[in-house]
Amino acid sequence: MNPTKPKLAKARVLVVGDAMLDRYWHGAVERISPEAPVPVVKVAREEERIGAAANVAYNVSTLGAQASFLGVVGDDEPGHKLEALLKGTGIHTHLKRDAGLRTTVKLRVIGRQQQLLRMDFENEPDHEVLALQTEAFAQLMPQQDAILFSDYGKGGLAHIPAMIEAARAANKPVLIDPKGSDYTRYRGATVITPNRAELQDVIGRWNSEDDLRARVQRLRTELGLDALLLTRSEEGMTLFDAQGELTVKAQAREVFDVTGAGDTVIATLATMVAAGLSLREAVPIANRAGGIVVGKFGTATVSYEELFS
Repeated sequence: MNPTKPKLAKARVLVVGDAMLDRYWHGAVERISPEAPVPVVKVAREEERIGAAANVAYNVSTLGAQASFLGVVGDDEPGHKLEALLKGTGIHTHLKRDAGLRTTVKLRVIGRQQQLLRMDFENEPDHEVLALQTEAFAQLMPQQDAILFSDYGKGGLAHIPAMIEAARAANKPVLIDPKGSDYTRYRGATVITPNRAELQDVIGRWNSEDDLRARVQRLRTELGLDALLLTRSEEGMTLFDAQGELTVKAQAREVFDVTGAGDTVIATLATMVAAGLSLREAVPIANRAGGIVVGKFGTATVSYEELFS
């Protein structure tokens, strides 16, 4: 079941999470530095993109739905740049500014179409600013069709338990891209979408599909989740819910760059749920979107036409 374009255009998704600016410096590599055995990159082009949870909101927007983004940034140049990029995409942007925060920036140096170096600039937001974010969430949440929390472990979701509780009390579906080994903070969500490595940190190594199934269903019950979607790279993805499980195979295509593939998967899943599809109907579509985006360079998005043509 594919939603029509007009139906998607009415779907409203609120994305809450860690905002980030992705910077790329592209250049030519023609020699090795005389100072150290490293390549010298002559930077010819600089590029800036919306990253992390903000990129999830961008993915919702490019599918044709109404995306809102709520996050915390610093009162600095990257924070203002990120706000301008977000507003330029038509995303409803609700940024809380923390004067003591450095807006998270990932700077990647690219030479010969390969990433040579990545530099990260970050620290954690102030709790008073996070309290303002929780207040804004309470005002924005009632108008939404789905709530998506994108956790990148940068501190922007310190108050997530209260926000999940409020959303579920209002009968809103809550989708979470998790981080870290403590999943109790996601208690009561509709669905969480860990990858293999992330899930292994929480439930330990499994030695068979039966063992995996038992461990996931136990975790799902303990946390009061409707479902858990395990993304499995080249093996596709498996949805575990009260009915059992649903596995969809990966779309066979050339993998160019897996950066941001998880963003695209959960954004597509939330958008389809917001448009009225069940999780089981939405999973194959999200899987298709992930297969498309890994064929693109860097944090990328998928359009309605690419997904349904």
